[in-house]
Amino acid sequence: MPKVLETINSPEDLKNTPMGDLPLLAEEIRELIINVVSKNPGHLSSNLGVVELTMALHYCFDFKTDRLVWDVGHQCYVHKILTGRRATFKTLRQYKGLSGFPDRKESPLYDQFVSGHSGDAISTALGLACANDILDINRKVVVVVGDGAMGAGMSLEALNHAGAIKKNLFIVLNDNDMAISPTVGAFGKYLTELRTLPVYKDFKKEVRHVLNLLPLFGKPVENVLELLTEAMKRGMTPGQIFEDLGLQYYGPVDGHNIPLLTGTINRLKPIKGPILLHVITKKGKGFEPASQNPTQYHGAGPYKLHNGKIVEASKSKTASYTKVFGNALVEIAKKNKKVVAITAAMPDGTGLTSFRDKYPDRYFDVGICEQHGVGLASGLAASGLKPVAAIYSTFLQRAYDQVFHDICLQQTGNDIVFAMDRGGLVGNDGPTHHGTFDIAYLRHLPGMKLMAPKDGRELKRMLKLALEGGGPTCIRYPRANVPDEELDLPSRPFSWGKAEVLREGQDGAIIAYGAMVYPAFRAAELLSGEGIEVSVINARFAKPLDNKLILETVKTHPVVLTIEDHVLAGGFGSAVIEMLSDQGVDIRNVHRLGIPDKLIEHGSRAQLLRDLELDEEGIAKRLVAELEKLDIPAPVRSVRHL
Repeated sequence: MPKVLETINSPEDLKNTPMGDLPLLAEEIRELIINVVSKNPGHLSSNLGVVELTMALHYCFDFKTDRLVWDVGHQCYVHKILTGRRATFKTLRQYKGLSGFPDRKESPLYDQFVSGHSGDAISTALGLACANDILDINRKVVVVVGDGAMGAGMSLEALNHAGAIKKNLFIVLNDNDMAISPTVGAFGKYLTELRTLPVYKDFKKEVRHVLNLLPLFGKPVENVLELLTEAMKRGMTPGQIFEDLGLQYYGPVDGHNIPLLTGTINRLKPIKGPILLHVITKKGKGFEPASQNPTQYHGAGPYKLHNGKIVEASKSKTASYTKVFGNALVEIAKKNKKVVAITAAMPDGTGLTSFRDKYPDRYFDVGICEQHGVGLASGLAASGLKPVAAIYSTFLQRAYDQVFHDICLQQTGNDIVFAMDRGGLVGNDGPTHHGTFDIAYLRHLPGMKLMAPKDGRELKRMLKLALEGGGPTCIRYPRANVPDEELDLPSRPFSWGKAEVLREGQDGAIIAYGAMVYPAFRAAELLSGEGIEVSVINARFAKPLDNKLILETVKTHPVVLTIEDHVLAGGFGSAVIEMLSDQGVDIRNVHRLGIPDKLIEHGSRAQLLRDLELDEEGIAKRLVAELEKLDIPAPVRSVRHL
């Protein structure tokens, strides 16, 4: 018997499916997601939790004309499957395959925005709703926001505006008590309380009806009863905070009950003005490992399945930079009680779970509020503490003004460390998460120091140096495992603004930053096998630069390459060129390797580096090409095959 899912190639097919078959379809969708993510690592828990909700939205609305906006967007797998991408879903998050997030290039009709960051969806959806009125277009705008994202500053700003201007906006609050980790903060606690309250809007109507029947005797009593009426409404009405903001609140309702969901949505569709439907879902539903541990299976795979159960999950042989950072911070905090840690709703992703468990009084999870996290760090540092804010490179962008205003502008010299995980190309998460702009947006800030380790050992030393004193400092490291110790590079003296020479050669030089040091070293070894001897410099710092060593290197080598996994505009190579120009040095023999001025799609980190010719073969080829331009004779011609 064919599966129901095999008949679903569009939302119209879904609408034509009998209501009684929808629970079976939900099971089949979950099975497909579990199987695909077992091969293509992706966001599992969040997508399993929104199967029925996504089906209900597509069942009730027509998103060929109506508009659907996802906050974050990592929960859009079901949406992709229902909107004509089922056949290609097996390519999810693979090189040249489907993105793990909404993507207009895949479906301009059904994906309104490329979304991978949290908190912006209500704002963009409200913009669509305002445009409907200006352009006189009759269509619905629906936005799905998680409980973690609802507490983000931008979400609250948008709610405040939506309640004031009263545009037609249908907000679905997908409440699973989780962001990536459990939701934190007072707003999260408020939503938890709502889950235990009556579930229908009719309850409010009954309260108001009874209160309106109370007899009134004289003006003073009338005033008292008016106050009493308002107090009772506030005390007994679910979602009062949303009502006070000017939204019409409904719920909470069971987000896995398709008849209830579709019935509720259809009843609410005709209502004018901003509406908030509170839906309760369970992350990881339908797959026991993800249901029992939704945080662990937020980003899951690869794993092997047998009879619907995981029998083997992949394990790395080497530690990740994230793990090395987390362990190093715990060790430092053991000796220094002034060290405190900050995360923006990502203790697992940033490696702070161990710190949280050991030093809960020195650990702060601010929720999906990077701006507040940086401001909090400023206050902690002003009191003499040493905050370490562990925030992904791509997410620290959201707090740019706070880094300037609340950190650098203060000129206190206080020790504040930004541990920027996911620096550089992140792989299959793609352009929303590539951390390829941080050097450019931080390097020009007065007083800021930037460094990047070549391996795990150097990361530990950098963290220790930053916390020993030096003012605001950023340490960037990739979403990758630390390199194998196969190169066994010697450990050299370490101090502020000092690079190190890893290898010496007279034919050229490579000055590499951070994660590009090992590929540069391997490229030099590759060239050495062909008779070309190249110096390799581990820059360590993008600010302050080791001016003396770089100047000497440029003056004594016919060709110099700078290499970084960052955009070329404003990056490490730009810093080198600027310094050399200021020193009056001829820079025609200095060439920058990095990421060009374009968005980089998703794919494995290794594949993307190959495409950009930032792997060892690409680096070797580029150095040979530059030597050939100088018309330098053999042995260069022997490596043209590289």
